[in-house]
Amino acid sequence: MEPIKPYKKGVDYSYTLGAFPTIELLKCHPECVREVYVHSTFTDTETIESLCKKNNIPIRTSDKTISRLSDKENCFVIGVFDKYIEELRADKPHIVLVNPSNMGNLGTILRTATAMGIYDIAIITPAVDEYHPKTVRASMGALFRLRHECFTSFQEYRLKYPEQEVFCFMLTGERQLTVSDVPKPALFSLVFGNEATGLPEEFADYGQSIIIPQSKNVDSLNLTIAVGIGSYMFMQGRIE
Repeated sequence: MEPIKPYKKGVDYSYTLGAFPTIELLKCHPECVREVYVHSTFTDTETIESLCKKNNIPIRTSDKTISRLSDKENCFVIGVFDKYIEELRADKPHIVLVNPSNMGNLGTILRTATAMGIYDIAIITPAVDEYHPKTVRASMGALFRLRHECFTSFQEYRLKYPEQEVFCFMLTGERQLTVSDVPKPALFSLVFGNEATGLPEEFADYGQSIIIPQSKNVDSLNLTIAVGIGSYMFMQGRIE
């Protein structure tokens, strides 16, 4: 069998770095898993071995492979999986990320969205790779618990999912997001720009523009914090 190589975006597979995201992968998408590697010093193998056996997935002990694929000394498990294509659910709320540019932030947002009960994420390209092992690791495996779909433009996303009411988070937003006055549509899309520039002004015409009140002592909130606040506020009473 050809050795697994360090990750590149153009390949048709990726891998998890660590026991927890690997377990999430095995629980949520076992049909995509090629094989699992464990380090010879890793002893807490019961759950991983059980899931691999249940789904007929090869499990191999290879310190060399783990060392080659991971730049972290404390990585003891790696799961290799085929990338897969998904579609969002049209009857569920969405988060839309416009040109996210940081893998750590994207992974954290995926984890936060899952925690808030939003399981459908649209990514407007160009964007960082949602399947990069660094993104997967930052998400702590939450990537495998939600649906994500990429689009070349916001217009392409809206043509496919026209039913959601759109709320664009902008520093120039017309409506302040407050606990006492949170919109409560049945379906919604929360739209966020990238870390450096936010959303272009034209997004004010695509839906209701929203601003999260903040002090004047900072220029803006971190993207992951803004997504967390917006998701929590809109999902009050709806988190499952």
